[in-house]
Amino acid sequence: PAAPARGARPVRAPLAPFRCVKGMQAVDGMMTRGPGGRQPRNARRHAPPRSFSAAPKPTAAAADPDAAIEPDCKDRMEKALEAVKRSFASVRTGRAAPAMLDRVEVDYYGAVTPLKALAAVTTPDAGTLVIQPFDVSAIPMIEKAILVSDVNITPGNDGKVIRLAVPPLTADRRKELTKTVAKLGEEGKVALRGVRAAANKATAALAKDKSISEDRKKALDKAIQTMTDAHVKQVDALVKGKQDELVKV
Repeated sequence: PAAPARGARPVRAPLAPFRCVKGMQAVDGMMTRGPGGRQPRNARRHAPPRSFSAAPKPTAAAADPDAAIEPDCKDRMEKALEAVKRSFASVRTGRAAPAMLDRVEVDYYGAVTPLKALAAVTTPDAGTLVIQPFDVSAIPMIEKAILVSDVNITPGNDGKVIRLAVPPLTADRRKELTKTVAKLGEEGKVALRGVRAAANKATAALAKDKSISEDRKKALDKAIQTMTDAHVKQVDALVKGKQDELVKV
């Protein structure tokens, strides 16, 4: 090759890419240690910084194992109270209301289905309920379900819709319905007591494994009982209000 001119800077040949040798591998232009190989002296200097994941923060349940008991108990009692209200809405008081049919369940081709899932219910006037089935072939099934229910109204249909004429309540029927309301109210109280029992069981389990102290368990049980008493009083008020509505002529 010709000698470089005087004063010219020598041209260096480009570096050849790293070659993999035994125990080493080329990754993104750097030599790193492979299985069974030795790490190059400058590999640690060029290696990307290690990331450290933050330690998981303790959850509320871990920090306070009884934190969820009272909120969960209150939520379940509120749902039980709402169920009582829905049951009372289905008890007729002499005026036509779609809620009267809320508890009617239809044997729809072998599947027990709520009536409101099979038809739209409207009240064109204060004494009439109109049921518009989404499937007209379900009319006989809906009528049968109404007849065996506690609605005590005989349905009629024109092949497209079902009509229920809501008669005025007799004195005897009003008395029967007040008993029905009392029974529904008692069922609601049983549900509330069931929630209380489940919460008490949870506090007992925490006290047994020393997650909470006995004093804390007693305080929780007292709060749960206070919550239960408050919801039972609400059920009693609902029962009285519905019964007063029924006995009015």
